[in-house]
Amino acid sequence: AIFAGLQEYVEAVSFQYFIKTRSLISVEEINKQLIFTAEDREETTITTSNSHDKQPHTWSLKVTPVDYLLGVADLTGELMRLCISSVGNGDIDTPFELSQFLRQIYDGFTFIGNTGPYEVSKKLYTLKQSLAKVENACYTLKVRGSEIPKHMLADVFSTKTELIDQEEGLS
Repeated sequence: AIFAGLQEYVEAVSFQYFIKTRSLISVEEINKQLIFTAEDREETTITTSNSHDKQPHTWSLKVTPVDYLLGVADLTGELMRLCISSVGNGDIDTPFELSQFLRQIYDGFTFIGNTGPYEVSKKLYTLKQSLAKVENACYTLKVRGSEIPKHMLADVFSTKTELIDQEEGLS
C-alpha cells in the first residue's frame, strides 16, 4: 500500500514544483526531501550530566524509479486539468506551454514503451489521453480562438473533453 502513497506524493510534489519552476522535479530532489532527522529522547534511569544530550537520528524514505515514473504519469492528468481551467480563466498561453511539456513527458515514456513494468504501460495510455485533450485545446484555441468569446471557452473545452472520453469508452 505504500507504493500508491509514494506515487501520489510524487504527483503532488512534482505538480507544486512545476507550478513554481515550470519544469519537472528529479527523483534525486524528491529523495532529498524525504530525509528526516529527529533527536533521540530516550530517558535513562541513571541521571548523569550526559543524560540530557540528545543523539540525532536520521530516517529516509526512498522513491524508486518506477514509483517516480508512475507519479509523473499521474501528474499529466493534473496538468491537463490545469490547461482546461486556465483556458476557462482566459489564459491562452498556458495551454501551449503545457502541451510542449506534456509532449516531452510523453516522448520520454515512449522510450520505455512496453519494456518497463506493466503499470507504466497502463499509465502511458492515460498520459496519451491527457496529451490529446491538451493538444485538442491548443488546436481549438489556434483555429477557433478568435471566434469564441473568452467567457465561453471553458464550456467548449468541457464539451470536447466529454466527447473524447465517450469515444474512448471512459464515461
